[in-house]
Amino acid sequence: MLNRRHLVTTVALATSALMLPALGQAQSTTRIVVPFGAGGPIDQTARVLAEAVKGSLGTVIVENRPGAGGNIGVSAVAKAAPDGLTIGIATTASHGINPWLFSKLPYDPVKDFAPVTQMLRVPNVLVMNAETAQRLNINTLADLIRYAKANPAKLNYGSGGNGSAGHLAGEMFKNQAGVFAVHIPYNGGNPAQLGLLSGQVDFNFDNLATASANIRGGKLKALAVTTAQRTATMPDVPTVAETLPGFSIDTWWGLVVPAATPADTVRKLNAAFTQALQSPEVKSRFALLMAEPAPSSPEQFGQFMNAERTKYERVVKLSGAKVD
Repeated sequence: MLNRRHLVTTVALATSALMLPALGQAQSTTRIVVPFGAGGPIDQTARVLAEAVKGSLGTVIVENRPGAGGNIGVSAVAKAAPDGLTIGIATTASHGINPWLFSKLPYDPVKDFAPVTQMLRVPNVLVMNAETAQRLNINTLADLIRYAKANPAKLNYGSGGNGSAGHLAGEMFKNQAGVFAVHIPYNGGNPAQLGLLSGQVDFNFDNLATASANIRGGKLKALAVTTAQRTATMPDVPTVAETLPGFSIDTWWGLVVPAATPADTVRKLNAAFTQALQSPEVKSRFALLMAEPAPSSPEQFGQFMNAERTKYERVVKLSGAKVD
């Protein structure tokens, strides 16, 4: 009888020992680090995606680490353990613009990260105050360029600040169109839009998600989107490239992990997130934010970010913008 009890106890202990690693894995929590505050488009889309992948990855939480133009949160990801449990949001700013805008970064945008997948892209749009457009008889981008050439320095445009996406898009536009307009930097995107709505500035390059309500409400006139192709959310609005060939600039973000993360872990994460990005539910929820899912392979996303850095090096130098 004692031998039998001993055998049962031994088997039970052995079974428990075998189950412990699996139990530990099941209880592991994956975190998506958003380098900006809660409530914005990046945060909202990260939460949608976290919910969509929990079936394949288990518990996934969103952690907001705002500050320094996204540098604080991105740096935290670079320094995290390369175990696949810490995933960061890489953005146009953190991996395209900031390397040229800041004299020193607390992370290396190339060496410190392994790309997982691009998440999405949000078109930017060139918008005018509707009353200003009517008063100046500007109905198209070509009209704006003609007016600017005939009236040097009479137009101005606003942005969320020096080195912001709106500022750099404006400098690209001025350079390619051969026009001059005075840049008025505001302290953030919302004040810049209020400046446009009140007529303090004549035009902005704004995020379509932010501008769409006022476009549909008739307060802003959309002249062109800045993506290479027209956007499905406003297919009647032409692209800047239809007037200025080669012009392409938009807002994007994607997923990265610490550089030393094993390749098979990166592939597992890529499979989970790209599947989620292609789901009808995620597409419909992103569409509410004017965001278009853009799933990719790790290699494609890495190549894309390299191309963006090259593009923004030229644009930032052209603008002369520096923040430190």
